[in-house]
Amino acid sequence: MPLDLFDLTAQLVDIRSESHHEDEITDWIEQRLATTAPSLEVTRVGLNLVARTQLGHPYRLIIAGHTDTVPINDNVPSRRDGDVLWGCGTSDMKSGVAVMLMLAQVVPEPRIDVTYVFYEAEEVEARFNGLKQLFELRPDLMAGDVALLGEPTDGVIEAGCQGTMRLRLVLRGARAHTARPWKGRNAIHRLGAVLERLESYEERRPVIDGCEYREALQAVNVTGGVAGNVVPDVVTLMINHRFAPDRTPEEAVQHVRELLDGLIEDGDDFELVDLSNGAAPSLQHPVLATLISRSHLSIRAKLGWTDVARFAEHGVPAANFGPGDATIAHTKDEKVHRAPLEATFAALVDLLQHGADPTASANLH
Repeated sequence: MPLDLFDLTAQLVDIRSESHHEDEITDWIEQRLATTAPSLEVTRVGLNLVARTQLGHPYRLIIAGHTDTVPINDNVPSRRDGDVLWGCGTSDMKSGVAVMLMLAQVVPEPRIDVTYVFYEAEEVEARFNGLKQLFELRPDLMAGDVALLGEPTDGVIEAGCQGTMRLRLVLRGARAHTARPWKGRNAIHRLGAVLERLESYEERRPVIDGCEYREALQAVNVTGGVAGNVVPDVVTLMINHRFAPDRTPEEAVQHVRELLDGLIEDGDDFELVDLSNGAAPSLQHPVLATLISRSHLSIRAKLGWTDVARFAEHGVPAANFGPGDATIAHTKDEKVHRAPLEATFAALVDLLQHGADPTASANLH
């Protein structure tokens, strides 16, 4: 490697950038782009940076990465031991941002037009999300044919993502003194049958574009009870449902309703609280198919929700592809290994230098 991605990743990690505090790192990235990739058209929107080539190629690839991290946990500055780099954000996702910056530097005239998006506030509430802001404020900057999100995948393509929703179930009963419970009806006791249904839930595992998704349904919060000597008349259960991208939100809600059939009565409440839709794999797009086939990348379904869904919502097929390990993201011992970092970079360099094959077909494995 002519340039050290480890050094660049370490530099980024050492710039503290917890969510809502991305000023310094945004300034740093903007200055670096001006120095190392002067041919890029760079636009700043708040704490978001969009850097684009304008070469007139048939395809435009968006490569996006968030600059914020979760709160630091005594893991900055970074530290290195051989081919392992530790520190907050090494995996999620400053190593991915380092790949983007290095690509902009070493492939100044790619065979595919590229839009690099460095955005804020991915780790916090969706209303602050930088991609959301850009699609709302400057949709012209977000135009593209296909997108790659540098979320940690250990150098594997994680296709699309599942949708996620929270549902509120309110079961009602009747208050009574606990010395005479037969005069009331215990709402909390009614939860037993609901929890049994959730516990015995057999998840659906649809295969879409060669990727197996795995749905999930979990009780995540319970509130109820009045006093130590009162039969409770109300209990509220929050349910999280992860649903595969071949289902609409309406179909996913109906699926949960059918699962709980016979347990929800007149007077109870069942409502959708919040929703983030999923994204289909779209692996047969020529740009993604070329990347996968030429670099012999492994593929798996993305079971969690990521910002690829924002691209899909706006008609841009997208996949997750980054060097970090999602299973250790947000932990005190977060780290990144050199091998997936350099392999991810090499695959993207090859794609940008040689372009997309319009006849390519992803080899799903």
